[in-house]
Order: sequence, then structure tokens, then C-alpha cells
Amino acid sequence: MQVQAVVESAVKEVRSILLGKEPQIRLALCCLFARGHLLIEDLPGMGKTTLSHALAAVLGLSWKRVQFTSDLLPADILGVSVFDTTTASFTFHPGPIFTQLLLADEINRAPPRTQSALLEAMAEGQVTVEGETRPLPQPFFVIATQNPVNQSGTYPLPESQLDRFLMRLELGYPHPAAERQMFERRHSATMEIRNPRQCITMEQLEMIRVAVSKVLASDNLIDYLQRLVAYTRQSPEFEVGLSPRGALALLDCAKTWAAMHNRSHVVPEDIQSVLAAVATHRLVPSGDYAGDGDALVDLLRRNVDVIGR
Repeated sequence: MQVQAVVESAVKEVRSILLGKEPQIRLALCCLFARGHLLIEDLPGMGKTTLSHALAAVLGLSWKRVQFTSDLLPADILGVSVFDTTTASFTFHPGPIFTQLLLADEINRAPPRTQSALLEAMAEGQVTVEGETRPLPQPFFVIATQNPVNQSGTYPLPESQLDRFLMRLELGYPHPAAERQMFERRHSATMEIRNPRQCITMEQLEMIRVAVSKVLASDNLIDYLQRLVAYTRQSPEFEVGLSPRGALALLDCAKTWAAMHNRSHVVPEDIQSVLAAVATHRLVPSGDYAGDGDALVDLLRRNVDVIGR
């Protein structure tokens, strides 16, 4: 199977729905193929829900959405047991988390207790309710959206939960040409708004993941990865650098990016392509540094030599 051809068909289908966001679409697919979970941080109305729904459609995944609010309880996500008078016993009613693609919309509008209901599911693909562990459908993929933390009514995600997301993306405002096309679609009475078609079967998804597992990383590539990680831990601009889990996430995503381009080995450009999405939400600037996570990633790209002279 030509992985790149399958990926291109999926990208083309999602791109026809979410206009002008091809880089983010590719990274979202990379996150899914790498068995991770995705965090999208942006203003309301940028297309976050559209992206998640389109991804579920092109992969043929079951899809559910949970709107996180300040009064949402963990049981509203995981499910609850209800007493059945006809059988005189409790029956478990699964919550919306029992799906293949879960959209946790505006996750940072719920208090930390409710946010933590996702931790076991994201880490282990299962939930424990009332002492019983129940497996989740596979593949299990969480796309969580959050509003900027300076907006009212938000609870910042703790670092332990941020680290559970393999990637973090921003969609941003559309390009003027894409936005004009969107206006024309809405204005045209003859333009049919269609649902995206399935492009990747479960068998193909598993074959892509197998292909990812066979991608090789040379000693020189590992040396470059270690230099990147060491810089985040030693440079004074960084308060918190990449953890071992963060470093492994960077390697896994680079291998996945290589497989998506029909390469059997990782090159430095693969690491650089996924670096921002993997690292920005894991890096914390020091008190003396005025930049944010994106600025720290730019530092890495500029100051860490690929060859290691």
C-alpha cells in the first residue's frame, strides 16, 4: 500500500470541507496515525468542530461531541449506573466517551475534576467506573478544543493533562482567498454542501500504523533529537524542557511524518515539520524570557545544529 496516496486522498477530502488549512489537516492525521490525541487552541468559530467531524467521516469512525461547561460532571462523560426496578439491579449506561473519536469541545471551561475524567481514557484506552474497568472502542482518538486562557470562564489545563496530548494546533483566521470561497459557497443557492466521504478503512489505518512502526531512525538522527532535548533542559530561556515522554512523542511523530511521505527512514526535516505541534504546549519559558512556546521552538530551530558540529 502506498501510504502517501491514501493520505493525499484523505487530505483532499477534508480540505474540501475545511478550506485553506492543509498543514493543520496533515498534522491532525499524523497525530491520529501516531496513536496520540490532539489539542486545538483557538478562538470560537475557527473550524475546530468542522475538522473533527471531517476526520471522523474520512476514517469511518464513530463520533460524539461533549460540550464542556462549568457544571459538567465526570459521570456526564464516563457514564453512570442506574437502578432498574424490573430486574432489581444496577445497569451501566455508557457515557459519550465510549466512541472512536471524541470531541471534547471547550475543555478548559470545565473544572479540573471533570477534565481529569479523560486522563485514564487517553493514556490507557479504558475507563474505570464504580470499580469496574471497561475498554473503549478502538481506535480511540480525542480531539479537545480550548479557548485562549485570557477569556472569561476558563480553567487552565494542568501540565500533566497537557502532556497527554501528543500534538497541539492552532487553526487561525483563514487566508483571504479561502475565506472568499467560503462566502461564495454560503451565498450560492446552487452550491451543494456535502459530507466528506470515507477514504481510509480500518484495515488501511492499521496498515499505516504498521508502516510507521517499521520506519527507522539512524544514529545521527537520534543524536540530533538528543541535542534538541538537551537544549530545552540546559538553555536559560527554558523553565521546563522536554520530558522523556515528550522526546518520545517527537520521535514517534517524526516517524509517522516520514511514513506519510513514503519514506522508510526519518530525516531531520521530519522532526522539524512536527516540532512545533509536539513541543509548544510542553515547553515553559523562564521568568526572564519574554517569548512563548512558539518562540522557544524558533530558538530550537535556530540554535541546534542538525549536523552537530
